[in-house]
Parts: sequence; C-alpha cells; structure tokens
Amino acid sequence: MSNILIVDDDRDTCQFIAELLAGPGRELAYESDPPLALERASRERFDAVISDINLNATQSGLDILRAAKSANAQCQVVLISGFGTLETAIEAVRAGAFDYISKPFNIAQVKSVVERALAQAASPEERPRDARETPTGLIGRSAEMLDVYKQIAHAANAAAPVLIIGESGTGKELVAKAIHANGRRTSRPFVAINCGAIAETLLESELFGHMRGSFTGAIADAKGLLEQAHGGTIFLDEVGETSAALQVRLLRALEEGEIRPVGANRVVKIDVRVVAATNVELEQAVAAGRFRQDLFYRLSVVVIRIPPLRDRQSDIPLLVDEFLRTSCARAGRHRRLSPDALEMFLHYRWPGNVRELENTIERLVLFSPGTVIDASDLPPVMGGKAPSVEARLFADLPPLDEVERRYLLHVLESVKGNRTRAAEVMGIDRRTLYRMAERFGIELKDEPGRS
Repeated sequence: MSNILIVDDDRDTCQFIAELLAGPGRELAYESDPPLALERASRERFDAVISDINLNATQSGLDILRAAKSANAQCQVVLISGFGTLETAIEAVRAGAFDYISKPFNIAQVKSVVERALAQAASPEERPRDARETPTGLIGRSAEMLDVYKQIAHAANAAAPVLIIGESGTGKELVAKAIHANGRRTSRPFVAINCGAIAETLLESELFGHMRGSFTGAIADAKGLLEQAHGGTIFLDEVGETSAALQVRLLRALEEGEIRPVGANRVVKIDVRVVAATNVELEQAVAAGRFRQDLFYRLSVVVIRIPPLRDRQSDIPLLVDEFLRTSCARAGRHRRLSPDALEMFLHYRWPGNVRELENTIERLVLFSPGTVIDASDLPPVMGGKAPSVEARLFADLPPLDEVERRYLLHVLESVKGNRTRAAEVMGIDRRTLYRMAERFGIELKDEPGRS
C-alpha cells in the first residue's frame, strides 16, 4: 500500500489531484491547511507527497518537503509551482525533491511523475546534497524556463559534460554560469571562450597555451584557458565553429585529462568540467561531416535546450521590467513602457532573443524624448508608426555620417566611455566600434584595468 499526501491551499485542487491519482494499492490524504499539512508531513510516513510550493501561509512547499523527508528519507516529494525561479528549483532539488512541475499542469504528466516517484520510493538512490544559494541573471517564470531551471539544478550536482543548445541571445552563458555557481566547483575558476569569435590560428593557443618562441609574437610562455580553468569549469561557447584539427585536440584533452601547449614537449594535467554551447544542431553538423561524432557524444552527456524568447512570451513583461530598471539606473533617467508599447513587445518575434530585447530597451531609454516610451517610439521593425528614435532625433541632420557620429558620441557619453557597454548598446561588436571611432576621428579612452 502506497501512502500519498496532497497539499494545496485550495481544497478543490486537493480533491482534483486526489481523484486523479486514486487507484488500487494507494491510500490518499490531502490537506488544504498548510500548518496541518506540515504537522502531518512531520508525523506520518508517506511514500509520496505532492505539494504546491507557494502556499498562502508562512509555510511553503519547501517546508513540507523538508518535513516529509525528515519523517521518511525514502519519501518522494513532487512540488508544483505557478511561478518558479532558478533559486527555488535549485533549493528544491538540493532538499531532495523528486520533481518540480509547473501550473497549469498536464494531467498525464502528473500521473507519470507520481508513478515514477512511487517506484523511486520503493528503490531509493542517495543524491549528494549542498545548501549553497547563488544568485543568477536568468529571468523567467514560464513553464519553459522552469524546465530549464530544473535541468540546471540536476546538472549542477553532476560532474558530466553539459551541452547547452539555444539560438543566439537566449542566455547560454548565463545557464553555464548557473551550473558552475551551484555545483561543487563554485569556488574554482569559471573560464569562458567564444570559439567562433577567435581566428582558428589563435584559438589553439588560447585553449592549450604556448611556449615562448613557438610562433611569431610568442614572447613568453602562456597558460591556455584549459589550464587556467583547472579545478573549475571551462565554457566553450559556439563549439560547433571549431575546426576538425582542433576538435581532435579537444577530444584528446577531455579523454586524457591532459594538454600539450603549442611548441611544448611536455604535457600538463588538467581537471576541468566542460560546459559547451551551440546555436546549431550538432547532430546535423555530425551528419554533414563538420563535427566529430565522438566529440559530440563526449560533450552531450547532459543536454539543456534553452527556448527562444518567442516561445515564452509570458516572460517578456518580467524581462522588460528588469532591463528598464537597470538601463534607467545606468543612464540616470526614469522611463516606463506604455501598455500599447508593451503589447507590441509581446507580439514581436525577437529573432535576437533576450539580448535583442535588452539592447532595444537600452536604446529606448537613451533616446526616448519623454518619460513614457510609447508605441510610436519603437523601431519600424517592431511595427512602430514612426521612424526609429535615433533617426527622428537627428532628422535635421541629413548626412548619415553625421547621424552616426553623434549617435556614437552620445552612447559613449552615456556609458562613461565603456567600450564594451557602448558596443552592446549599439548592437555591434567591439571591432566595428573601433572602426566607427577611427572613421569619425573619435578617440576611445582607456578603460580601467585595460592598457
């Protein structure tokens, strides 16, 4: 006989889930009063508990989880949430939650999860626990993001390589950082490299290091990023852009746990966790002969797919609020989005995903003439009724070069000369920024810590 406790502050929901899970060999109980539910979870031995995480009381589903696990370590707890965060998912997994699903839930999914939970209760496995809490830059409460949070929570406790798949601008590096920050290697380095942004001839030296004199310009020995990440995590962004020769070296390094710097006759032992990312389907690249199958299998032990922004529209208001807050703070201005403008944000497809949304908000904060950003302020690509803000502001300056020059000066002033931020605001890379500055005779100031 399996004993199951259902907890939700809505009695009708409790009854619905109880009817859903009723069957031979099961004894179901439910509580809609959180303090009573906590008391029962602490006192009785249940095989499974299904609880809403956000209860209208001082107790939460996490308290129910801890009480149930304390009373019976083999109890499997399934938490249900209407709005989840990565921090909550991490905490739930670390506290021993069997699964973490979102509302509105799928009936078949709940049944399947409970079946697996009861099977797990009959043959439990110990999981490592850790109580660290780490903030992240990931934003979203949609079911799609809740699933990503859950995968991050499970991946953080593992040691296996992780492959993150997602379109450009979806936040792949944020996911990689969250995995590192919540794992056992959090006190060690997190080292990131964009494999698609560095010339092939330099990428090998960047990753593996080099010896003095091994090539023109190698005036001293240099540690590669794989060695710098020793004990920690290396994030290989756009790993699908690597050459066949580099893939061979990378595979050997991962399999043997050692690297040979360029020009060296010795090997260096390394201990790194690899998190890789790609915006293309590597299976197709493997089929086309552009990516090694053995390296793909090595990297994709754990796969996390990040949904594009168009598939999680319910998160857009949260993202807008956060980016407005940070952009206004940087610019020393107060701006808010009108309901009509927000509606256009919700219906735009966002091909550049979260990065495009952030950059759009930054530009609107800098160039909107009033405190309210209206639909007419939005760029035409989003369905705005007027020319882009930048073009309207400089309508009396017809030469395009003069428009670009003043725009660049304005952005540099607003970000206090920070070249990286200026490039992000303008939606260009740093090399393009340098070329623009040179063309217009604008001197870029040295940034703190740079020479």
